[in-house]
Amino acid sequence: MNKLPLTLQMPPPPDPVPVALAPATTALLVFDIVEPICERFPICRTQMAPVTAALLARARKAGVTVAYGTRAHHKSHWLPEVAPQPGDIQIENQAQDRFYNTDLDQTLKAKGIATLILVGWKVSGSVTYTSVGATLRGYTVVVPVDASLDASDFEIAVGRHQILNQNSSNAANEPLKNRASTLSRTDLIAFK
Repeated sequence: MNKLPLTLQMPPPPDPVPVALAPATTALLVFDIVEPICERFPICRTQMAPVTAALLARARKAGVTVAYGTRAHHKSHWLPEVAPQPGDIQIENQAQDRFYNTDLDQTLKAKGIATLILVGWKVSGSVTYTSVGATLRGYTVVVPVDASLDASDFEIAVGRHQILNQNSSNAANEPLKNRASTLSRTDLIAFK
C-alpha cells in the first residue's frame, strides 16, 4: 500500500498587538536564557537575549516585578545581560509549567500581580505550559514573540498556536483578554 506524505498547514498566526500594562500589577517572568541553552541554540543569544534585556530595563525602570525560573543546575548560568538582580523572585522549577510544584502563584498573588509577561526559551515548552498554568490560575498573559523563541520555525508556530488556543481561547489575539494569553512584541509593550 502506497502512503502519501502527510502535509499539514498551520493557520497563519495573528499579528502581535500593542498592550499597555500597569507596572504595579504586572510581573515579567524570564525562563532559561542560560549559557548551556544559548550555546546550543545561538538564536537564544543573538536574537532573544538583546530584546529581553531591553524589555527588562524598561520593566525595571517602571517598577514591574521580575521573576526568573530555571532548573537548579542552570541557576548560576544566566546570560549576564538578562541575569537576576537582587530582589528579583527566583524559583527552581521541576516542570515546564513554572507554577507546578513551586510557590510562584502564592508569591505573585501576595504582590497583587494580575498580568504576566512571559519571555524565554522555549515558546513551545516553558512559555506555552506556563501560559496555560497562568490562565488557569486567573492571570492575564502577554507573550512577546521576539523574546520567546524556539529551535525551529515549526516549534515556534506550534508554540504560538498553542498559547492562543489552549485554555485561553484567544485565537483572534484580542489584546489583554481577561484570563487569556495575548501575543505581542517587546516594542509594542508599554507600561502606563
